[in-house]
Amino acid sequence: MTGRALVLDGPGAYRLTDAAPADPGPGEVRVRVHASGICGSDRELWEGHRPAGYVRYPVIPGHEWSGTVEAVGAGVPEALLGRKTVGEGFRNCQVCARCHAGETTLCTAGYEETGFTQPGAMADTLVLPARLLHPLTDGADLTAAALLEPAACVAAAALKAEVRPGDRVAVVGTGTLGMIAVQFLAAASPAELLVVGRGREREKRALDFGATAFRTADEPLPDDADVVVEAAGSADAAATALGLLRRGGRLVLTGLPAAGATGLDPTDLVVRQAEVRTVFGAPPAAWAHAVRAFDAGLLDLLPLVTHRLPLDAFAEAVGIAGRPGAGKVLLHP
Repeated sequence: MTGRALVLDGPGAYRLTDAAPADPGPGEVRVRVHASGICGSDRELWEGHRPAGYVRYPVIPGHEWSGTVEAVGAGVPEALLGRKTVGEGFRNCQVCARCHAGETTLCTAGYEETGFTQPGAMADTLVLPARLLHPLTDGADLTAAALLEPAACVAAAALKAEVRPGDRVAVVGTGTLGMIAVQFLAAASPAELLVVGRGREREKRALDFGATAFRTADEPLPDDADVVVEAAGSADAAATALGLLRRGGRLVLTGLPAAGATGLDPTDLVVRQAEVRTVFGAPPAAWAHAVRAFDAGLLDLLPLVTHRLPLDAFAEAVGIAGRPGAGKVLLHP
């Protein structure tokens, strides 16, 4: 049996290689990949902007994926064979204090993640620990399921947001994360759900997903939200999000702006007595929350996919993913 994998030897340099699919070791599974998504982190790999401690070249990228279990290693239940699945990316140690607390993305043993320091899913197959799997229902759409990694990150934000029925809620950002956030937060029955974007290209989609109002960042904005989720990844977006918040409200930041960015004034945070919570990746509880919501039909992810390309079109796909207005770009082996 032969297989293909896309290898990034360094920034701007990739190749397709033929290799026999690896046999899963004890506690591992081999997944036949259906699709792998491209996000900003993959563009960082390609452009060479990812911090040194968070990448190890050469690497097979691909941390957003879906597939089907085709082989299991020793100690893994054979019932997993043939199951549609997604899986966590952080290769946590399971024994440090943060892992025991369920905060696996903060593992103190050091950073290891599928697609960045460990082989990822831009390949025909992917081998990973079975403990990281989140199996799906038999009828799950694997194309839509390839977006469950970003959905899990948003689920982490939604859990930290703790929205209650009747709350006034806002989302800043209209990309993939923002549109998923609208769906999670709408399910909590807020009295108002405002979405703020740079332009109006995604206004209809936001309203279709449950938003009650839409405004652009350069329009007059309210300042009475109980909860605001920032899902845009820029310092400007963080400042906009804080401005939407009432005094004593809760702000959840999910984006990662460039190092050294400014945008939040500590004095403003104190005077507002704002509660700020942040998200870095998705721990197991957030993954489970996202998968349950997906299986229950509460997340409509397929409309967020705008491009589907073959694996050998990686460079083209990265370029498309960086264009304004582009949605999720998927690569298929």
